[in-house]
Amino acid sequence: MPYFGFCVKHFIMIKLTVIGNLGKDAVVNNVNGKSVINFSVAHTEKIKDAQGNVKDKTIWVECAYWTDRTAIAPYLRKGTQVYAEGSPDLRNYTTQDGRTGTSLTLRIQQVQLLGGKSEGGASNGGNNSMAGNSYGANSGAPAYNNNGGFNGSGAPMGGADMEDDLPF
Repeated sequence: MPYFGFCVKHFIMIKLTVIGNLGKDAVVNNVNGKSVINFSVAHTEKIKDAQGNVKDKTIWVECAYWTDRTAIAPYLRKGTQVYAEGSPDLRNYTTQDGRTGTSLTLRIQQVQLLGGKSEGGASNGGNNSMAGNSYGANSGAPAYNNNGGFNGSGAPMGGADMEDDLPF
């Protein structure tokens, strides 16, 4: 076996992938001279309770996308469906009544527009007509990553074709 001159004893990586709809328009903030795009993604699924009743369960993920490439921010609007991946980050905070709480924030490494909602609130099949362009999952939706990557192919950076793995 060849020796490469280095040894990696401990390498742990946790990656989280979220597909859902934005709960509100993204906000671009400047923190210590660096740009961050903040947005929240909701994922809703049907679950059965103990009595067998089907109910909706919504999980919210707060997202922080630290990047100089803020051009995607105007397209991250309430109701838009996105694919986002990154590493989870725990944040401690104090509630109004003095208790300590913890929240999960996703530190985004890549985000891709998948679609949006029409004026009537119904899904428009993955097409979003913002800025006169179609940004659907199969129409060359922009995908941005922190490695300076823009992937105009609509596939997530890294070349993985996730279309067959999606539950919808």
